[in-house]
Amino acid sequence: MSDPAPSRSSRPGEAPRGLLERLLEFLHPGPDSKSELIETLADAESRDLIEPESRQMLEGVLRMAELSAGDVMVAAPRIDFLDIDAPYEELLATVIDTGHSRFPVFDGGRDNIIGILLAKDLLKLQRAPELNLRTLLRPAVFVPESKGLNELLRDFRTNRNHLAIVIDEFGNTAGLLTIEDVLEEIVGEIEDEFDERDGDGGLYTLADGSQRVAGDTAIEAVNEAFGLQLPEQDFDTIGGLVAHEHGRVPRRGESVHLHGLIFHVMLTRGGAVRWFKVTREHT
Repeated sequence: MSDPAPSRSSRPGEAPRGLLERLLEFLHPGPDSKSELIETLADAESRDLIEPESRQMLEGVLRMAELSAGDVMVAAPRIDFLDIDAPYEELLATVIDTGHSRFPVFDGGRDNIIGILLAKDLLKLQRAPELNLRTLLRPAVFVPESKGLNELLRDFRTNRNHLAIVIDEFGNTAGLLTIEDVLEEIVGEIEDEFDERDGDGGLYTLADGSQRVAGDTAIEAVNEAFGLQLPEQDFDTIGGLVAHEHGRVPRRGESVHLHGLIFHVMLTRGGAVRWFKVTREHT
């Protein structure tokens, strides 16, 4: 009698499977690919075997294995750098305005990053102005754009780093990546105290007067907020319209000009834009 499932032979070093085990595998074969595994998870959710949040996180883990640092990083033009030679008041203003906890510090040019400054360490200069800012810097971690997120997350945990500078093939600064960016690929967006929730319908006014607009915001809401007449008949969300006009889903850090507005991509998730920063074009 031939094996019911010859394609699923035991691996070297494994104990031979019993007839019942092989028969069950023949009748109910497991997934053979990542896409089939994702379908299996969706089926498990539909049968209330796992919660929707659990399925989303498991899918995030699977998809994260295919992503690299270059896919998730904050592009260099959007990084909030600090200049080692800037006066204390200017450094403090940047820290307050941006609300970040860590900043890459450069000397002479933005591709010459000499370390990472923690916002809390900047306060030490206020108590002791004689301190040299260079002595407060933490070592910067540099990773190539091609580095996988799985490996990067392992490095973050092992080395207790929370931020890495992404460099391109020429050694120039391509972007920045934090442990939060990596974890958000699994658990979804992590909101903090700087993520204001006083908006309506996915539109939020930022400190500089621009708007933060969710990618799934209805086009009708965008039209009302900006006094426009963007077409609503073919697309339900502003993210869909921008992707159509751009020819593809724009990547993080890219900008799309549309009907007198500039849609700058702040965050992407799962192949779609999560947040835009929207400003009016200067005429």
